[in-house]
Amino acid sequence: MIMVAAMSALVVVAGVGLFVDGRELMHQSIWAKPLKFGVSFVMYGATLAWLLPQLRKARRTMWALGTAFAVAGFIDVGFIVVQAARGTYSHFNTNTDTFNQIGQVIFQSGVVGLFGASLLIAVMLLFQRVGDAPLTWALRAGIGLAVLGMALASFWVGWTSATAPRTVEDAYGNPVSLLGQHGVGAPDGGGMPITNWSTTGGDLRVPHFIGLHSIQVFVLAVLLLTVLATRVRWLRGERVRARLVGAVILGYAGLFAITAWQALRGQSLVQPDAATWAAVAVTVSVTALPAASTIVAARRRERLLYLPGALPTRGPVDFMGR
Repeated sequence: MIMVAAMSALVVVAGVGLFVDGRELMHQSIWAKPLKFGVSFVMYGATLAWLLPQLRKARRTMWALGTAFAVAGFIDVGFIVVQAARGTYSHFNTNTDTFNQIGQVIFQSGVVGLFGASLLIAVMLLFQRVGDAPLTWALRAGIGLAVLGMALASFWVGWTSATAPRTVEDAYGNPVSLLGQHGVGAPDGGGMPITNWSTTGGDLRVPHFIGLHSIQVFVLAVLLLTVLATRVRWLRGERVRARLVGAVILGYAGLFAITAWQALRGQSLVQPDAATWAAVAVTVSVTALPAASTIVAARRRERLLYLPGALPTRGPVDFMGR
């Protein structure tokens, strides 16, 4: 939570910087990247701060992993903020000045720390249950997809570093050598508003973002179903909600896979081709069918249970008929 508080302060500072500091990198404010990273770490860090105390096994180990993640977050985002304040690039910067060379080594150690801590938390979640089945599966799948999203960050360095290095200008017009990029098939820069994702080629930041914040989407789905279950009787069965959460996980994982495949083919998110639309249609169908069958079966069971004379005369009966 100390890290979350610091990142929240960064969001405020970077937000102000967008308006009072006119320096730009690739036609975007130098404070845009610190702002995006600050918001992302507030969301992910707050989720971990809530999750880790819920785990009953290996509590000291989980505390240590949470602390390692927080420290790595400070290192990772701290370097991004320092480079932004200097008016230069944090990612892919191969300039030979001493500050940048040392900073890049520290920066990479933070990336490894974030990935390693998240991977170990994901593995340990496989052997623990948190709350009921819907929440447990939401957390396991969310952390798992977040790890895959982080892995893409390492993958795109190797993938895009095969391209020739290029020289760009920093906020002061000085040359900066970049080796690697987020884009596939098109150089970084001049993308969508706010996200800056490429509109002319593939961009691996899209699946990276989708994977990284899957846990928030899944937990929100669990909370929504839990709230609805107070009014909708057929949703009160744990198994029903677990299956519906499973459908959400399946569809979201399909979205992650499609956007990763789309980016690797050098295709912009906003310019899908027929193959991408076909993959989307298949994902929607594969997701909708089990969800629909679960809903139909649950509603039929609910009607049968509450028909006059359908309930047994002895003992309580829960929603699942046990």
